Amino acid sequence: MMIGDIAKRTGTKVNTIRFYEDIGLMPEAARTAGGRRTYGDAEVRQLAFIRHARDLGFSTDEIRSLIALSANPDQDCKEAGSLARRHLASVEDRIARLMALRDALAGATRDCEGGRIADCRVMEAITSPPDSASGARV
Repeated sequence: MMIGDIAKRTGTKVNTIRFYEDIGLMPEAARTAGGRRTYGDAEVRQLAFIRHARDLGFSTDEIRSLIALSANPDQDCKEAGSLARRHLASVEDRIARLMALRDALAGATRDCEGGRIADCRVMEAITSPPDSASGARV
């Protein structure tokens, strides 16, 4: 299939597929005599894997590691589990920071009813240092 076909099948933009090839996440595509890229079922599976990993928030380097692990299906999956646990810890950290940010914004906007900008709680929250307990800034 041509690049447009694999793009439609996987919901991936053509430029993204080319980018994944350029950075080595996808193998370089076979070419027709006219130089057009062609793909088979294996490339569809790999691209779907990459897309799902990106949807889960894995970085390019993490995906590269997962792809390398998948090249040897008989090996112990301990390394994949370790990578996923590190990623989960990172996600949980981001969630905690977002919750602190939400709380800071809620506090700053709770009593905002207009008035002078010099007395604005939102402006005060933005210009004051982060809360030492949460580390959140508004």
